[in-house]
Amino acid sequence: MTLTPEQTRLKMLRMRSWRRGMKEMDLILGPFADRHLDSLSAPELDDYDRLLSENDQDLYLWVTGAQTAPDDLLPMLSMVARAAGVTKTG
Repeated sequence: MTLTPEQTRLKMLRMRSWRRGMKEMDLILGPFADRHLDSLSAPELDDYDRLLSENDQDLYLWVTGAQTAPDDLLPMLSMVARAAGVTKTG
């Protein structure tokens, strides 16, 4: 079975979501990816891909609202935080 480019991208994003350097981020990003990637638009997938390129320690602080996140990542970080049950991101 040959995957389409879109299916390949989603599979790669899921893998990157579950195999982070920090277990806490695996548990935040993995379930988000499993539940929401299929419904994201192409620009949202681009944003999520950029988010996955960030350092886990920074991502954790941003998702939990402990530190202020870069403005360009805020929309996607807010989606991820809501899915994880965190109500405020910085």
